[in-house]
Amino acid sequence: MKVSKSQRNNVLFLLVIAILVIPQTRQPIQVFLNKGLALISPSIESKEDQTTLKSYNWKLKDEAENVFDFESTKGKVVFINFWATWCPPCIAEMPSIQALYNDYKDKVVFLFVTNDRYNDINKFLDKHDYTFKVYNPVTSNSSLFEVKSIPRTFLIDKNGKIIIDESGAANWDSDKVRATIDGLLK
Repeated sequence: MKVSKSQRNNVLFLLVIAILVIPQTRQPIQVFLNKGLALISPSIESKEDQTTLKSYNWKLKDEAENVFDFESTKGKVVFINFWATWCPPCIAEMPSIQALYNDYKDKVVFLFVTNDRYNDINKFLDKHDYTFKVYNPVTSNSSLFEVKSIPRTFLIDKNGKIIIDESGAANWDSDKVRATIDGLLK
């Protein structure tokens, strides 16, 4: 029995669809595709587009229920990443964020914010050997950051100006990001 080219293409198409529908194969494929997107450095906001935080009224809590008051970040360089353990673009950009965190954790305030449960968070962090601290929001951040999709990442200078506002996966371990942070730390 001879299989025509169109039949072969149809079978191949159905196979690809099946792979993307099956939960066990869907996420790894999506992460792989997003890793390609995560090779691009985030954009620096132009001077005209930079906005300044009007308030620091935001509270987060860690796994031990310790409250982190965002007010304490005034006068510091802050890196905020909104993410989730189930989010393929988030997973794709995490290795670059971990590399940045490794080098700047003592100079920059890193806030990793998710609504996930700590049971899921800890499994994710352990599986990938990530060492950053993760927070859940206690109060809404809607007056500070409008987050409609994840990942969403902000780099804020010492004066509360948003220097980077990036939606989607990005390469946070790029020379451009490091030069920007070095400049903000001077």
